Amino acid sequence: MKKPDIQTLDDIKLLVNTFYGKVQNDELIGPIFNTAIQDRWDAHLEKMYSFWQTILLDEHSYGGRPFPPHAQLPIQKMHFDRWLTLFHETVGQLFEGPVASEAMSRGDKMAALFQIKLEHIRQSPFRPLL
Repeated sequence: MKKPDIQTLDDIKLLVNTFYGKVQNDELIGPIFNTAIQDRWDAHLEKMYSFWQTILLDEHSYGGRPFPPHAQLPIQKMHFDRWLTLFHETVGQLFEGPVASEAMSRGDKMAALFQIKLEHIRQSPFRPLL
């Protein structure tokens, strides 16, 4: 049976809620997210709805800067790899089509960009401008 593509805010919410449910329970990245977010999961999920709604549905509801909150986290390549595995797995379980493929592509690009930025910050003798 063919799965639907990501088309609405409800689809975004299903993706985000399912994905971050896995993240919270993951033994590798769950503790990092749970420590950083603590009891603010509802606010984080709302922000993620807006972020993905803006990126995938071209409905501009997100106005933040996604990198700075991640800059001080104790994250390495293995954490990004696990995030991507869970993200791809979740998208693939729920959706198929051009927007679902775009979601996976955007996740890949974001992870790569974040890793490059983090590496630069960690190797630089200067305090980062965030």
